[in-house]
Amino acid sequence: MTICVFGAGSIGCYVGGRLAATGTTVSFVGRSSMQEQVSGGIRLVDRDGQSLEVTPAFTTDPGVAHDADLVIVTVKSAANKEVAEQLRPLLDEGAVVLNLQNGIHGGSDLRAGLPDHRVVTGMVGFNVVRDGATFQQTTAGDIMAATDPVWAMYADAFATAGLPVEQRSDMDAVLHAKLLLNLNNAINALSGMPLRAELDIRDFRRCLSLAQQEALRVMARSGTAPAKLTAVSPTVMARALRLPDPLFRRFGGKVLAIDPAARSSMADDLAAGRPTEVDWINGAVVDLASEAGMKAPVNARLVALVHDAERAIHPQWTGSDLLAALRSAVE
Repeated sequence: MTICVFGAGSIGCYVGGRLAATGTTVSFVGRSSMQEQVSGGIRLVDRDGQSLEVTPAFTTDPGVAHDADLVIVTVKSAANKEVAEQLRPLLDEGAVVLNLQNGIHGGSDLRAGLPDHRVVTGMVGFNVVRDGATFQQTTAGDIMAATDPVWAMYADAFATAGLPVEQRSDMDAVLHAKLLLNLNNAINALSGMPLRAELDIRDFRRCLSLAQQEALRVMARSGTAPAKLTAVSPTVMARALRLPDPLFRRFGGKVLAIDPAARSSMADDLAAGRPTEVDWINGAVVDLASEAGMKAPVNARLVALVHDAERAIHPQWTGSDLLAALRSAVE
């Protein structure tokens, strides 16, 4: 079995590294800057603090995907059309593509660009933080993928790597539930704080509640019910975020069970000066609202604020100021 991780950033290096550590043949395709960081080897730390080291076969050459039985795509959703064009002439007949990305479209651009290959929709439910060549899983969560007979070939490899894949027949609902959780990425990026510290502040949680409740109204209008991925339903969690700090700490203890250093991928992108995925996360809510004949002013404002931050315009907010800005969007 040969696996290629295409677009190996934090998630790709962690997942691919865990697979490679079990003896599975894994190649990694990514940026030259990442190649320089990991050329001497990478350290992988799981949720329990257990670590292992592996030296990845890392390259910037997409051509290594030619020999892969399974290609795991972990680029940002905006790059899917380009990735499909790169992979189309390379993939062997029978090669399978698994997309592990944010957003609710499940790799539709990959599927459209690779009509002769099986593209399986997937989702990573945990956060990974990179510090140099160390990749640490900082939250609990699972990998989920659309139910497909193809997993008979790969299930053992993922399970042996400590990354069992849960097959789901409701991946659309799963992706919408993950979108609700990811709406915090923009808020976390604008806060300039680690995730746990941000979520420990009631005004930032109120911001997330506004964004999630708006998204839930849009999803209800469009006829999509998000799956329940946490201990409580998305509707209950959106309301609970508004609780005073002491009550929320009791109610939402698992929500705050995050490594103190963890930040959202959007925060990492802002810090590195890279474009963010805000258009495929909060922007997806705005698009869904438009299709349903509605507006989503809270999420639209978050999109605009993150784009401002990308241009170094007001890149960091206090909870009270951000809450006021979002509330003014709906007045």
